[in-house]
Amino acid sequence: MKLAPGAMRVEALLRERSEANAHFFQTEAERLSKLCHKMAERFAREGRLVAFGASPADRSDARHVAVEFVHPVIVGKRALPALGLAGEGGQIAPQVALEAEAEDIAMAFGDEPDILAALAAARKRGCLTIAFTLGSGAEWEFDLEAISDPLIRQEIVETLYHTLWEHVHIFLDNRGLLEGRAARPVHDSGASSFLYPFLGQQETDLDAILADVKQSILLKADEIGALRTQTLTEFGAGLLDAGQILRERLDAGGRLIALGNGGSATDAMDVVADFRTPMFGGPPRRALDLTEDTGIITAVANDIGTDAIFLRQVIAYGREGDVLLALSTSGNSLSILEALREGRKRGMVTMAFVGYDGGNVAADNLADHVFVSRSENIPRIQEAHASGYHVLRELVELAEPATES
Repeated sequence: MKLAPGAMRVEALLRERSEANAHFFQTEAERLSKLCHKMAERFAREGRLVAFGASPADRSDARHVAVEFVHPVIVGKRALPALGLAGEGGQIAPQVALEAEAEDIAMAFGDEPDILAALAAARKRGCLTIAFTLGSGAEWEFDLEAISDPLIRQEIVETLYHTLWEHVHIFLDNRGLLEGRAARPVHDSGASSFLYPFLGQQETDLDAILADVKQSILLKADEIGALRTQTLTEFGAGLLDAGQILRERLDAGGRLIALGNGGSATDAMDVVADFRTPMFGGPPRRALDLTEDTGIITAVANDIGTDAIFLRQVIAYGREGDVLLALSTSGNSLSILEALREGRKRGMVTMAFVGYDGGNVAADNLADHVFVSRSENIPRIQEAHASGYHVLRELVELAEPATES
């Protein structure tokens, strides 16, 4: 059966992502395993991760990697110190110059002069430096220039920093492999050991552990490839429908309103950044991020409760003609459920990217368009969601504009 043009485009976008993902991690898995080891040495010496980005999309990644390290979602893993610096505080380089310390890890998103100056300041201070563009001056650079689509590059970078976060703990659990640390007789990866099937018990053979971590990174790259395929294949037609409806609503003066918690909050930031940016031949689109105003969020959380942090904002901003887009790895967050219920009451079109089996969002039919990435692995779910809403962004501009009556 011949595919329609929109379906053909979704298929092509999936193929591009699959090829880029496979090639990058086959090329870089060994280096990534070594970087995990170097990062663990910094954390063991009480260093921190300092992530920074200037553009709205880069800001979302800086915030995302910071929340993953500070608030681990894998049972049994320790919280690690991290902070995200972004444009709200002014120029990035002065912020980094004030904050960075000798044992820190500096992770730069973007290649603007301000970001390059921030990297130089961090390296001068003694930080281990990481960047995703060549010629940045960082100690650890990762080359993504062969990937022409900036949205696909961003998805690869998200998987990259998720794998760093997932595997740095291996070396922290094997303290004998860290410079200046004494070996323990037995390695214990705790309740999360099922995630690392290749890891052994010794703490004296660094090369063996590096090889095991490399294989684990390759496995995780395969996992996101499979989950991305499931998401975009199973819900390709739904994304096309959602893109058409979004185009019609936005053309008519409506807004996209996005929300999420934790890592999904940074995904909401990214969605809004993408829609506000002219892409694929279309104009900037009206979009609002309900995670952005910490004054409102903390006021509502303090005086009413966290379940209402988005509900109150939907009441304030949501209008008939708008589209409410929720992101939730579990599909069960009460703040998400309340917001979706209110959005429907107000005549908004509701959409949701969720994980697991869709949770209560899917079971209770709380969104008009539900896209389920069928996994229980939170980093992989978030990575698949990024592919889903990036594809949706392009489909909005490919959709037919509404005909005037």
